[in-house]
Amino acid sequence: MSAITLQPRIYTVSELNREAALALGEHFLMVWVEGEISNLSAPSSGHLYFSLKDAGAQVRCALFKNQQRGLRCKPANGMQVIVRAEVSLYEPRGDYQLIIERLEAAGDGALRRAFEALRWKLSAEGLFDPSRKKPLPSLPRAIGIVTSPTGAALRDILSVLRRRFPAIPVIVYPASVQGANAKLEVAAAIDTANRRADCEVLIVARGGGSLEDLQAFNEEIVARAIAASSIPVISGIGHETDVTIADFAADLRAATPTAAAEHATPDRQQWLNGFVQSEKRLEQLLQRKLTGAHQRLAWLDKRLKQQHPGQKLRRNAQRLDELALRLTQGMQRKQQQHLHQLAAANAKLWRFNPAARIRSQQQRQQYLVQRLQLAMQNKLEQNRLKLANTRQTLHAVSPLATLNRGYALVTEAESGSLVRSARQLAVGDRIRIRVADGQFVSEIVDR
Repeated sequence: MSAITLQPRIYTVSELNREAALALGEHFLMVWVEGEISNLSAPSSGHLYFSLKDAGAQVRCALFKNQQRGLRCKPANGMQVIVRAEVSLYEPRGDYQLIIERLEAAGDGALRRAFEALRWKLSAEGLFDPSRKKPLPSLPRAIGIVTSPTGAALRDILSVLRRRFPAIPVIVYPASVQGANAKLEVAAAIDTANRRADCEVLIVARGGGSLEDLQAFNEEIVARAIAASSIPVISGIGHETDVTIADFAADLRAATPTAAAEHATPDRQQWLNGFVQSEKRLEQLLQRKLTGAHQRLAWLDKRLKQQHPGQKLRRNAQRLDELALRLTQGMQRKQQQHLHQLAAANAKLWRFNPAARIRSQQQRQQYLVQRLQLAMQNKLEQNRLKLANTRQTLHAVSPLATLNRGYALVTEAESGSLVRSARQLAVGDRIRIRVADGQFVSEIVDR
């Protein structure tokens, strides 16, 4: 029996490279790699080609044009970066390379990973559930702002609020928005706003910046403070492309601080236009009612003229004229009342400032304090007079008053018993005699 000789498979170079590319793609689906950019090339096609290296090796990389739109940093030689890439092989040359899908600075990469980890953790707890989101008030009594008092974001927000609805009071809860203590100050400011309950909607805002600049709003303590807030929170952090953990926790995420201000307030002009339209509809309704009443009166007048001639007709006609006049006047008064109510409602929108009410309460407090002081003085004077009368009455029935009139009080010296009759005493008995200014002891020598 002859041995079977197996012939080895002979690959072409193209086949080998193709098989190697498939093997790499199957084994490394997507990897994160950190390294330093070198040999950066930017041809006219818009694609970028460079190498990633460390102390011991390097690998070729390709970053195609359509993957460069969301980059937060511009690649440059010597830059330390972290990339998310597909492992591949460029078959025409047999070069092993990385096809980059995402690139960020090495420092930002650590922050980005921490961001993703915290986002998934809080999401799993249900902190971002839509069911937790609170609706915004259509016309807030006051608007609170948590931000830096010296930042451009506050100036932008105040400018929008003054333009859209200047009658709504604004309360600023100052906090640092960048630095080591920023997260604690922002969380404390949110807690303060909820404890004081001075506002009905709260804007948490800051201007744009790098991922590191926005780090305070990617902290767990800030996200939990926002989620725990009983006041609806609007986040307006950074630019439109910036997304923070605070945005997920907020009841509404605005693209910018100015957009947050627009979400927090109604448009003053739209409200005024609504009042104007209501006023026009009311005038039209009243006019229709007046017209209908006049037509009915004219019809009744015509019937009366047809059915009741003579003096009765004139009396009824005069009565109808009187009723028509009263009806017209009544409708006009009703119209004026509605117009006054409409004007009052319109003016009420501009009177959110509680200063007048505070002054009224202060005046009432002063009046009540004066009444209390006067009542206390009267009560003290009544008690003083009552005490004096009681003292006089007590003095009048006191035995001491009797003694002052020349009488004496006699008691047995030994027992202290009161002597009411001479028959109680015998010769030799000792008695104690008390007069108005003192007492003395005597002995019975004769009866």
